[in-house]
Amino acid sequence: MHPRSSAPAAVLGGPRRVVALLALLLLAAGLLAGPLTRTAHAEGTASKVVAAGNLAKDGTLKVTETITFDGSAPAQVTQKFETLQNLVGDRQYRTTVRDVTATAGGAAVTPQVSTEGRFTTATVATNGAPELVISYTVDGAVVTVPDGTALQWRMLQGLDVAVTSFQARVLIPGTFTYVRCTAGSPNSSTPCLSAAAGTEDATTPTFTDGPRGEGEVVAVDIGFPAGEVTANEQVEYRWTIGRAFSPDPLPLGIAIGLLVLGGLALWLAHRRRGADAAYSGEAARVGEFVPVGPGQSEFRVVDDVRPGHVGTVADERVDPIDVTATLVDLAVRGHLLITELPRTSAYGRPDWTLTRTGDGTGLRPFEQRLLEGIAPDGQAVRVSEIGGRVHAAIGGVQDALYDEVVANGWYARRPDVVRSRTTQLAFGVLIVAVVVTALLAAFTTFGLVGLALIILGLGLILVAQEMPARTAKGVALLQGLGALRSELTSHPTDQMPPGRAVEELSEVLPYAIVLGGTERWLDALVATDTDAAPDSEDLSWFHGPDDWHLRDLPDSLRNFTTTVSGTLFTR
Repeated sequence: MHPRSSAPAAVLGGPRRVVALLALLLLAAGLLAGPLTRTAHAEGTASKVVAAGNLAKDGTLKVTETITFDGSAPAQVTQKFETLQNLVGDRQYRTTVRDVTATAGGAAVTPQVSTEGRFTTATVATNGAPELVISYTVDGAVVTVPDGTALQWRMLQGLDVAVTSFQARVLIPGTFTYVRCTAGSPNSSTPCLSAAAGTEDATTPTFTDGPRGEGEVVAVDIGFPAGEVTANEQVEYRWTIGRAFSPDPLPLGIAIGLLVLGGLALWLAHRRRGADAAYSGEAARVGEFVPVGPGQSEFRVVDDVRPGHVGTVADERVDPIDVTATLVDLAVRGHLLITELPRTSAYGRPDWTLTRTGDGTGLRPFEQRLLEGIAPDGQAVRVSEIGGRVHAAIGGVQDALYDEVVANGWYARRPDVVRSRTTQLAFGVLIVAVVVTALLAAFTTFGLVGLALIILGLGLILVAQEMPARTAKGVALLQGLGALRSELTSHPTDQMPPGRAVEELSEVLPYAIVLGGTERWLDALVATDTDAAPDSEDLSWFHGPDDWHLRDLPDSLRNFTTTVSGTLFTR
């Protein structure tokens, strides 16, 4: 019985001995560590900070801060004052910390003070003294609140040492309405340990807190009735898009006024310099279908108005289609032969040759320049090779054509010159408007005024494209072009005199290319082909390959005009 009953006792005794041994070891460690803990102090810890503030009636706050070190003092203490506080919206308060002085162990020391961004930093040597006193003056700490003014300042802030105990008191010049205090991180809303004050005149609000870590704050907020303490807040404004382009009444009103007046000025400028002359007479005929027999008519050009003239008067520009139509017109009139070349393969690129014909009689100056530039005498020039020739000649062709529409009295001034000068002026205005907008947005709240100027600059660019103005004679011709366009799209195409249908229909084509209706007149030309034989040379102005038929003319001419116009566009 005894051996069996002694085994459990031994098993239970083992854990008890281990627990007892651990308890003895922990007790011994505590006894050894206790004296060391009580006598060892971390360097750079302030056992106590006492801040005494004196608030003047004009809002100036003077603070004396006494820092007592428990143990070895650090070689220097740095305090960073945050002097810029962001508010709701784009406002911010700016405070100024000045007249920073210090003593270490009662001996004066010179603080190193620097300001950078939103912080003023004071670095003070302790010289190993256990007590450091820092004094400074604050401007801008008294702000306006709904019921009066309030002192809002962090009595403890920005120290690079931890603080065990903090006390503060503020001498105020009169009565107060409330006393508050928060502590912790710079944006903390946690109340400090205590904030108290009496209710009699000249009471002294007091505050306590601690411990506080390095860089933590204790912020006091003391309210005053209106007129008790003068607000000396320094309100600044941060740059924001909303502020730069403020919709406040003044900038918004100026911007709207500029838009209204500027828009009126643009309209007047367009009416005075860009509107066509008033004209109420008859339209000037450009071309007409003249009856020559029962159910028959032929097309006649009036006053030698050529397709190049038509396009330039119609839209105030010499366009590629105007030049292409001029080439077709020169061919129809016998000054040029357009020859389509056989394709190298079924999917090969089409090409044509241009060959000068005739003696050049009856050519207008711009037509002469065009022929000399792209199709010299005695040479057959491929369309695929006229790119360089076009680049060299087209400028002279445009100049001659613009000069001619002025000489004919359709414009008082060259449309291209008027448009170019006005456009240059408009771009100059736009550049100035952009620069002014950037400056206004960067330094003021009147960015909307700059945007109004930019809108007016863009409007001037648009108006510049419409500034060329036709004379009364030009308006009469424009009305005639409208009448001819209507006829080209509606006049019967099967009324040409027998035997001359091909020639008469061909004369219509250059004007249809510019004004519209080309397809129906090409179809009429195709309808004149009544046999199955090839028609490679049936037209005097357009030849095709040996197996070419007149029914191929629509595709051939469409390809020709597209290719030539594209070459002119890419010059």
